[in-house]
Parts: sequence; C-alpha cells; structure tokens
Amino acid sequence: MSTDTYTPVEDTGFGKKAAGPVGWLDDRLGLAGVAKKNLRKVFPEHWSFMLGEIALWSFVVLLLTGVFLTFWFQPSMSEVVYDGSYAPFRGLEMSQAYASTLHISFDIRGGLLMRQIHHWAAALFVGAMLAHMLRIFFTGAYRKPREINWLIGVGLLALGMVEGFAGYSLPDDLLSGTGLRFVDGLIRSIPLVGSYLEFFIFGGEFPGEEIIPRLYMAHILLIPALLLGLIAAHMLLLVYHKHTQWPGAGRTNDNVVGYPMLPVYAAKAGGFFFVVFGFTALMGALVQINPVWAYGPYNPSEVTAGSQPDWYMGFSEGLVRIMPNWESTFLGHTWSWNVFIPGVGGLGLLFTVLALWPFVERWVTGDQREHHLLERPRNAPTRTGLGVAGMTFYGVGWAAGGNDIIATQFHLSINALTHIFRIGIFLFPVIAFIITRRICIGLQRADQNKILHGYETGVIERSPDGSYAERHAPLPVTEQYRLTAHDRLPALEAPDETDENGVALPHGRVAKVRHRVRSFYYKGAIDKPTLAEVEHADEHLAEIEGHPVHLGEDFQGVSETGIPKSH
Repeated sequence: MSTDTYTPVEDTGFGKKAAGPVGWLDDRLGLAGVAKKNLRKVFPEHWSFMLGEIALWSFVVLLLTGVFLTFWFQPSMSEVVYDGSYAPFRGLEMSQAYASTLHISFDIRGGLLMRQIHHWAAALFVGAMLAHMLRIFFTGAYRKPREINWLIGVGLLALGMVEGFAGYSLPDDLLSGTGLRFVDGLIRSIPLVGSYLEFFIFGGEFPGEEIIPRLYMAHILLIPALLLGLIAAHMLLLVYHKHTQWPGAGRTNDNVVGYPMLPVYAAKAGGFFFVVFGFTALMGALVQINPVWAYGPYNPSEVTAGSQPDWYMGFSEGLVRIMPNWESTFLGHTWSWNVFIPGVGGLGLLFTVLALWPFVERWVTGDQREHHLLERPRNAPTRTGLGVAGMTFYGVGWAAGGNDIIATQFHLSINALTHIFRIGIFLFPVIAFIITRRICIGLQRADQNKILHGYETGVIERSPDGSYAERHAPLPVTEQYRLTAHDRLPALEAPDETDENGVALPHGRVAKVRHRVRSFYYKGAIDKPTLAEVEHADEHLAEIEGHPVHLGEDFQGVSETGIPKSH
C-alpha cells in the first residue's frame, strides 16, 4: 500500500515562497475570486465544438510563424538586382519584397518551412472559422442571447479573409500581383469615387510604390490587433452567456453538463493546440504551397496563366467571371456593373445576409426566449435548407472562379461552362433547398416513428396465422428525451386585419407579410409527439406477448443485416 499523502500546494516549498507575492497581488487586484469562479467554469463536450478551437489555435500558429517571418521580410517595392541562391533569377531586377521572400525561402534555415506553415495555417484559419459558423448556423446557436457574438463572428470571418489576402499579396510575385490587379479592378468599379479610392490606396496609379508597405502594416499590426480584440470579446461573451450544449439527459436551458476549465478542459485544449500545430507543420513540410519562385517577380504587363486566388477568395472572382458584360455611361463616367455588382456587391450581400439573419429569423418566428440548447438541423428544415442553398450558391461561385482550369483539364468549352454557371448560380441553390428540406422532414418523420413505434429489435415472431412480424421495443427514456428536447411548432393563425369595429389595424400589411413568411418557414415540419401519444405507445409496446427482450440503455436498434447499431 502506498504511503504517499497529498500535500496542498500552499504547504509546499514553492507555495510558501509564492504566498507573499500572490497575496500582495490579490489584495490589490482581487484576482482570487475572479480566478476561482472562472477557472471552474464548466464546458460541455462534443466533437463539433472543436471547430472553433481549430480556428483559435491556427491563429496562434499564424502569430508565432508570422513573428519569425518579420525578421527577414523587407516590405519595400524598391527595385534591386537579385544575387541570392536561386540561380535562375540572378541578375534579374525585382522588388525588395520579392527578393526577401526568396531569401527566406532559400537562405534562411527553416525559412521555407515557416513560410509554408504560415500559409497553410492561414487557409486553415479561414476554413475553420467558416466551418464553425456553419455549425453555429445549422444548430441555431446564434439565437438570443448570442446575437452580438454572431456579429463578432461575422466580423472575424471578414477580417480573416482580408488578412489572408493581404498576406498573400506581400511577396510581390506575379501570382499575388495578379490578385492585386483584380482588387484594383474592384475598387475602380465603385461608381464616381472608384478612381479616387484607387489613387488613395495604391499611392498613385496601379501598382504604385506604396501598396506593399501599407499591406504589410495592415497585415502585421492593424488587422491582427482587431482580430485579437474581437477574439477576446468573443471568448468573454462565450463565458458570460455559457456554452451551448446538445440536448441530452440532465441537460436543460438552465445548466451546463461537462467538464471544468481546470484541470480537464485546459489540458484538452492545450493538447489540441499541439495537434493543430503538428498538423500544420506536417502540411508545411510535405505539401508545397505558394512556390513564389515558380511565378517570378510581378510585372504589370504580365499575367500568370491559370492564376487562382486562395480558396476563400475564389467565390468573388467566380461571380465576376460569370457576370454578363454590363456597362453604361452616365454623368461622364463609365459604370462597370459587370465588376461592381458581382465583386463588391456579391461580398457585401454575403456578409449583410449573415449579419442580419438572427434578427430576421427572430422577426419571422416571434421567438423572444433565451436558447442554450442546440437544435438538431432536421428540426429546423427551412433554416437548414436555406443554409445548404447558401453553401451551394457559394460553391457555384467558387467553382466558376476556376472555369478556365476546369475547361483545360477536362477538355470542355469555357463558354459552355460559363453559361452553366450563370444558370446554376440561380437554379442549383433552389434545388439544394428543396432536397434538403425534404430530407429534414423525412428525418423528422423517422424520429417520430421511432418514438411512437420503438426500436427494431431484430426478433422475428410468427403468428398463429403464419404471418411474420418483428418485435419492437420502447426507446430508453434518455433517448426519448434527446429526440423530443426541442420546441413544439407554433400555431400559425392569420393575423387580424381589422379591429372589432371594422377599422384597419396599423401595420396590418406587415403582419400579413410576416404571417406568410412564417407559414413558409414552418411549412411541412413535423411536430414532436405529445406526452399522451408517447404514453399510449409505451402501453401498446408493453402489451405485446412473447418472451421479453432486454435491450439496455445503449441499444440503438439493428441495421439492415440484423447487427445492433451500437456494436
């Protein structure tokens, strides 16, 4: 038997030495009470919650690798003659920014690895934020009281895309310069003020001499500071509102079931940071990304064949590529609708819809309650359908951004592809919405059938008349709760248009429109069974004669082959 005894930290040698300084700080800052409360904060556990952590830790990787790169990168567009290690470029004139990028890649030990880790982490950062926001959207985690946190998330996504594009443009190679030329076109397309904005941003006519230094300061100072502030606000609101959780046994709107911050959650989060760092390091070591030496220095008179932006900017470029050539002349100016509407308007529309959605949905549903339990996507079929339609719209635009690559690789007509994308950008989201909503309603029916008719046990019985039937068993109570822990559908009664005296009510038209939108929102949705229906189903299942079937709480039904699904 072990004779080791537990010694409180305050009784150890280190604890006695640290007691004085810690006590001095606590007397003046009151840290003990704050730390005790927040370090014991409970967080629920589910695999989908790690998406936000991936975004957070990839941002930390970006900060660490970015600090390394700043030691050698020269954010200058001044022309120099290259005399570095890359022999094909010796004697070639290029900017200091491009020369220093080559220097980092070929002459600094670990420089190329750090560059590639930084670039992969940037792609992962935006991708994880997008996936995290989709999880928030499809589960309804943005509902009251988390609307402000949703807006912060939208801001983080927008800033992350701008930050990624700024960093992508810094090497001043031919590929990134082509991307800057694209942005220059977007700025010029803004009616009336576009050309003035271009001169202000680029310091003269494109490409000017100031854009790389300005992007550099925004990339390493301005935007990271904004990101850090928004991330801090996001985390503080997360702690203040408490984390959402999936429905389950013991989980309600008034509690959180999970693990405390210390020691469990902190240990898991710390370990997950090293997983993310290791993954990005492995990608940086084994998978090439952005080989700037293959493109050469930027020259405004040249364009890289088959040039593509980073994936998160492909949507904007795709919309521009499939837009018809609409231009008009008015007030002595050329109005380039073919660039402004898809480029500036497309991104503006995307983020405006994202920002307004929680408030639009609350107006439609009239739901003013607080929600701390997540909603399964199937239980909000219209919202889920609209989300998939938005993803389809984004995906069509993203694919259209590579229409030239698709055409050359698959030997297709680029004109035919462009027409397909022009039609598909409107048609495919509608098809995706209809199919998704029908799938959700089908899954709702399956849940209702499972609650009222029980699990398929795999036990086949033969009746006296020779027919065969499969035994069903009632669901465990915990499973019934999980499948029914969501709100009932509201009554969809048409609003009154007049009062008792026949006088038209104010805002009657608005109420009528809201009723129509609300009816569409809940159209086809299947309500969960009532308590009386569940009790009647349990009584019916209990009355079936035959040998008992012991399933246990972990039983999840049987598959098509008769094997229990929990195995």
